[in-house]
Amino acid sequence: MDHPSGNTQRLVTIAARCGYTAKGMIYITIGWLSMMAVLGMGGSNGGSTEAINKLATQPFGSVLIALLAVGLFGYTAWRLVQAFFDAENKGRDWKGILTRLGYVLSGLIYAGVAINCVELLLDSGGGSSSTSSQTRTVMAHPGGIVAIFLVGLGFLGVGLRQIWRGWHHSYEKNWHLNEMTRTQRLVAANVSRVGLTARGIVFMIVALFLCLSAINTDPDDARGLGGALSAVAEQPFGPWLLSLVALGLMAYGGYCLVNARFRDVDA
Repeated sequence: MDHPSGNTQRLVTIAARCGYTAKGMIYITIGWLSMMAVLGMGGSNGGSTEAINKLATQPFGSVLIALLAVGLFGYTAWRLVQAFFDAENKGRDWKGILTRLGYVLSGLIYAGVAINCVELLLDSGGGSSSTSSQTRTVMAHPGGIVAIFLVGLGFLGVGLRQIWRGWHHSYEKNWHLNEMTRTQRLVAANVSRVGLTARGIVFMIVALFLCLSAINTDPDDARGLGGALSAVAEQPFGPWLLSLVALGLMAYGGYCLVNARFRDVDA
C-alpha cells in the first residue's frame, strides 16, 4: 500500500500521539489503584475497565472518559496503520507477518476499551465481561481449549518480548533521540526498562493462568490483568511485591507518554 503523506500523515501523527497518551494514563491509573490498595487507601487490583470506572468518578470524569475514548480509537488507528502500511518495515516474511498481526490484535483490544468508555458515557450498562466468562465462551466452541492454550502461549511470548525490549533498549530506535536532552534520554531509558519489565512479568502471570485454564479445562482458572495483580498480592511478601509491580505499571505508563512525545510515527 502507498504510504500516506501530507494531511493524512498529520492525522496519523495526531492519532498515534493521542493514543499513546491515553494508553499511558490507563496504565498509570491501574498502577496507582494497586498502590492505593497496598496502602489501604481504597484502591483495587483491576484492569482497564476498573481504571476507566475510577476515572469516571473524578471531577470532570465524563470529559476524561471522552478524551480517553478518542485517544484509544486513535491508538487503534495507529496500530492498523502500522500493520497495513508496514510503518516499521517488519516485512512480509513469517516473523514480519506475525508482528503485524500482533499490531492488529493490539489495536482491536484497545478499540474494545474505547468502546467501554463510550458505553460508560452513554450509561448503557456495558462494560467488558470477566476473563473467566470470556474463556468459558471460547471453550464452548470446538477447539476452544486449544485456542485458550495458544492465547496463553501468546501472552507468554509477548511478556518475554517486553522484558527483552526493556533490557536491550530496542525501543530507542523508534524515538527521535536527537530531540531529547541527555537527561531526558537517561530518565526515559530507566522508566522504560522498569515499565516494560513489569508489564512483561504481569503478562507472563496472565499466560500461566490461561494455560492452566486450558490444561484443567476450567475457565474459572483464567485471570486477566486484575487477576494477575491479585495473584501477586496473595504471595509471600505480597504487599511488597505488588508495590513493585504497581510502580512498574506506572513506569510503563510513563514509557507510553515518552512514546507520545518522541516516538517516530511516520507511516
